[in-house]
Amino acid sequence: MNCLSLSPRADGYQSFFWRRSETHPRVRFAVARMSLGRRLEIARDIRDIGQRLEYLEAGGSLAEKAEASVAAAEIDRVYLRCGLAGLEGLEIDGAPATTQTLFEAGPQELTREILDAIQAEWGLSETERKN
Repeated sequence: MNCLSLSPRADGYQSFFWRRSETHPRVRFAVARMSLGRRLEIARDIRDIGQRLEYLEAGGSLAEKAEASVAAAEIDRVYLRCGLAGLEGLEIDGAPATTQTLFEAGPQELTREILDAIQAEWGLSETERKN
């Protein structure tokens, strides 16, 4: 006879994981794991930005290159907003750092490290990140 009873313990799933910063040893940050909902949110948020970025990168003028840099930074902001689940051990201008303050006024090398960790976890190539 086959027993089809379910285990009394539920499966556990952590939707994020913590990492210690290599560039700022006192800082640790949580990277959100990819989910269907997160993938949909990101796709919606960057669809128009990605199309604009592709168009601008094809242009040759200095103004188009500057606009392309702005569009790329907007995409980074979306990934940081969706992918950074927590941040500890960093104050910016005397207050605990948030995703927004990290992006706007935080150390660039830490922001880039976190973005790289998000992209690595989500398996995004440079081309996928732009699109």
